[in-house]
Amino acid sequence: MNTDTHQSAHRIEITLNGRRCRVIHQGVTFADTHASLVVAETGLPPVHYFPRADVNMARLERSIHTSQCPIKGHATYYHLLTEDGPVENAAWSYEQPVEGAAQIKGYLAFYASRVDRIDVTS
Repeated sequence: MNTDTHQSAHRIEITLNGRRCRVIHQGVTFADTHASLVVAETGLPPVHYFPRADVNMARLERSIHTSQCPIKGHATYYHLLTEDGPVENAAWSYEQPVEGAAQIKGYLAFYASRVDRIDVTS
């Protein structure tokens, strides 16, 4: 019996990216790691999640904004603190992700559209 629904067709795949990955905005490096996780979700571009230890948390400020994802769980957001003022809700994290996304617990991701660049190099 085929019970394939839209929900079950929605997949998430989490893989380790061993290459150097950096988030740079206005010449400031907000994250720099060789241990990012790449989250590939059905219908969305892949997203790099950075270990918190490799993120400049002094340059982030927790936002009051939150969201809920049926695949990953409850997300908390962060503003980037820049010389020109905050870039609102530019990063997010799943502090207590749902079971299928447990690997990304405490990692942070950044909106590519809200930072100057996310570089992946050797």
